[in-house]
Amino acid sequence: MSIKNKFKEELESIHKSLIEVSDWMYENPELGFEEYKTSEYLVNFIKSFQDNVIFPTGDLETAFEITFGKEGPLVVLCVEYDALPEIGHACGHNVIATASIGAGIALRNLVDELGVRVKLLGTPAEEGGGGKIILLDKGAFEDAKCSMMIHPGPLNVANPTFTTIQQYKVEFFGKDAHAAGAPEKGRNALDAQIQLFVNASTYRQQMVQSNRMHGVIKDGGFKPNIIPSYTSSEWYLRSLNEDGLNILEKDFLNCVNAAALATKCEVKITSPDYMYREILNNKTMYELFMQNSENIGRDMPLEDPLRPGLGSTDMGNISLAMPSIHPMLDIDAGDAVNHQPEYAAATIKPGGHKAIFDGAYGMGATIIDLAEKNLWDKL
Repeated sequence: MSIKNKFKEELESIHKSLIEVSDWMYENPELGFEEYKTSEYLVNFIKSFQDNVIFPTGDLETAFEITFGKEGPLVVLCVEYDALPEIGHACGHNVIATASIGAGIALRNLVDELGVRVKLLGTPAEEGGGGKIILLDKGAFEDAKCSMMIHPGPLNVANPTFTTIQQYKVEFFGKDAHAAGAPEKGRNALDAQIQLFVNASTYRQQMVQSNRMHGVIKDGGFKPNIIPSYTSSEWYLRSLNEDGLNILEKDFLNCVNAAALATKCEVKITSPDYMYREILNNKTMYELFMQNSENIGRDMPLEDPLRPGLGSTDMGNISLAMPSIHPMLDIDAGDAVNHQPEYAAATIKPGGHKAIFDGAYGMGATIIDLAEKNLWDKL
């Protein structure tokens, strides 16, 4: 029997348990860097197959790692498991985690025959916090030949577009006053935020089509009869690459400073998170993934010209550090898209369960091809 068939049989034998893990994650969502129950649950699941899990790792309380095999090129499979506020696993990280874990576990008894090492790396806080970037800096990807993961999406895409993103916190400082009795004594920090949003909306008419500028007000005041002296908002700016982001940032700062000038407020702008870089998918790897996916009946188009994606992920930083792939897998969510509650619900339906298997198979079979065909120098 071929190694690929052995791998597929093993994956089929654990698919039901992977579904149970994914469904448990759906019922128990946790936010970035707070995935305490989830990381422990995943570690215990992996330990039921092999015990040498390092947990925690990389100076992150909810990160973990285990490497199958002792010699040969190293492939890192990224395991995401943080959820979104209020809407839980609406980005499908339960499917991501179980697909990567499934691929690693199904390969664990084949790595010596293949002459490779496969690392499962638990990477917290993708939805803000840059867990992979921290782990990259801490050496968790050291000496890796390549890295991979899959991501649920509204369509199958082998080479999706993901943009560079930077987060900004904008704070305006004004002066309290009685809104009815002495409004002339105040400086309205909420008006400054509203003016910023108006400026951004006006700017979008001339914004490059692939760029994004979107924000929310976090602190907007206390009572209608008190002119707010402090407000804050959070913004995401996205562009196809860092050069484009730098241009967009200058225009955004103009919007911010104009709002401060118009309202006579002071302003403070900070970037509290890591910059997530654009994805660079490796051609050799995604072509192998496409071929292997086709072998199990999942057609993986190279790109989607109608819906290019334009989301962002800290996997982009990994892809610029080493050959990587981040294909998107359809989970049959109907009209629902990522970051909607209906999409979270679809992850525990047949389409989501199938994506666990197909994603795990596509990644594992790609690793097998890289090893058997000795394609490491082609990456």
